Amino acid sequence: MIIPRTIRKMKERMDHKNGPYAHLFTPYEGDEVVSLDCETTSLNVKEGEILSIGAVKIKGRKVMTSERLDIKLRPPKSLTGDSIKIHKIRAADLVDGVYMDEALEQVLEFIGNRPILGYYVNYDVRMLEKYLRPRYGFGLPGKAIELSHVYHDIIKWRHVGGDVDLRFDTISKCLDIPMLERHTALGDAITVALMYVRLNYGEPPKAG
Repeated sequence: MIIPRTIRKMKERMDHKNGPYAHLFTPYEGDEVVSLDCETTSLNVKEGEILSIGAVKIKGRKVMTSERLDIKLRPPKSLTGDSIKIHKIRAADLVDGVYMDEALEQVLEFIGNRPILGYYVNYDVRMLEKYLRPRYGFGLPGKAIELSHVYHDIIKWRHVGGDVDLRFDTISKCLDIPMLERHTALGDAITVALMYVRLNYGEPPKAG
């Protein structure tokens, strides 16, 4: 039985309200958002394994690049030639990577109960929750913000009708945001953060 995410989060909040992670389930009242990205061996959540995790905080109009997370994991057995062609991460690049338990602790501490931003953010959240739930009994509690939905809503508001191109490269070009270290977790997280700030505080973009 598949439990709807909202119901599951309510249950997790009740289960952990008196535990060591209770602070993660309190309503967030600040003005920060965390842009998150994971590089993985596959786009299939069930089969994929996480290679690296990148995150950066956004506070109002500012992308806080000094407050960032750049984690490399130990190389998994599923790291193959096909996946290396996409993210350019080899096993040799991960020899100094951390184990998953340490990575998850860093992620929970960095994100806290802040909203989580990303491009296809649900995939990144689901990948992390695949490891979080067996270890902690809960997933990421923060609200998820999908960048492509923010972009889509603004474009549709200005240009009624027609399809909106939601490809990462198109959004970047339309917003005049350079793609930083494409297909690296931290690079994509920072690029998405810059796009989000541009959408919220810059001139409304033209349709791409």
